[in-house]
Amino acid sequence: MEKYHQIWFAFGTLALLAVSALADDVVVLTEDNFEKEVGQDRGALVEFYAPWCGHCKKLAPEYEKLGSSFRKAKSILIGKVDCDEHKGVCSKYGVSGYPTIQWFPKGSLEPKKYEGPRTAEALTEYVNTEGGTNVKIAAVPSNVVVLTADNFNDIVLDETKDVLVEFYAPWCGHCKNLAPTYEKVATAFKSEEDVVVANLDADKHKDLAEKYGVSGYPTLKFFPKGNKAGEEYEGGRDLDDFVAFINEKSGSSRDGKGQLTSKAGIVESLDALVKEFVAAGDDGKKAVFSRIEEEVEKLKGSAARYGKIYSKVAKNCMAKGADYAKNEIERLQRMLQKTISPAKADEFTLKKNILSTFA
Repeated sequence: MEKYHQIWFAFGTLALLAVSALADDVVVLTEDNFEKEVGQDRGALVEFYAPWCGHCKKLAPEYEKLGSSFRKAKSILIGKVDCDEHKGVCSKYGVSGYPTIQWFPKGSLEPKKYEGPRTAEALTEYVNTEGGTNVKIAAVPSNVVVLTADNFNDIVLDETKDVLVEFYAPWCGHCKNLAPTYEKVATAFKSEEDVVVANLDADKHKDLAEKYGVSGYPTLKFFPKGNKAGEEYEGGRDLDDFVAFINEKSGSSRDGKGQLTSKAGIVESLDALVKEFVAAGDDGKKAVFSRIEEEVEKLKGSAARYGKIYSKVAKNCMAKGADYAKNEIERLQRMLQKTISPAKADEFTLKKNILSTFA
């Protein structure tokens, strides 16, 4: 999948941060922390929103871009309040519609309502003016592969990839609402080499949209390795819905943050042998180990890679004793709590999951 991302990034900025991290740049404000964060030693722009509000969903990617832009500006806070959950705060500041955006000057809890356009550019200009800063809009990398007439067949019809495609139109409100969630889906699966999350401007490429029977927007179609005619995606439009669908169809084991789940790396045919291995005595372990190696030789694709880990763990258990798996799990858990690359996190999680079957 990396080569497709490289194609896309040629048109923009190289990704240094995952898009899913952008939401962390917008401070989540609550009843408990509002006055600890706002009205202190920095100016604050606060969005009061409701999770079900269509205009709020449309604003979300722009507001996250704003948060990313001001991430390093120590004199500015970009925050948001869920008014469904924290009604008292929203009532206190006179919020009666969503989204409401208010500016709180440094050291003040007397807000000024923002009445301008709801774009990252306009909001940045406003915060710069009110806060005396000179921040530029951050370039936001995307993990959604952009399809065109030139690359559609190469990417979507690739028999080695499972490809989810959103056919959208730039003017479509539902498409705009879906955009931030769809970006998070792409980010969650960016490390899966066999999975591609892509979109196509169907307004610009009407011939491709017609070829695949697209008549409304957004239309989502899944093109698995074994069916390049495509099949309609009819599931929910929440992040968890998409993640569950792709995991089921592709055999991946990711959560909404892109992290491997506890099921990742587990091979059922080997699990049964591991139970025998753990229960056997020292002499019996050698016989079961031979069967584990035989089973590993039969595995294909990613399962073959996981099988090699099973084999290595079994060998170490025989050489280092019964506590090897438990001690190694504890070591890997400590490593996972440190700041490490996504690739390393995947590697350690796979090993930890497989080790747990021996513990």
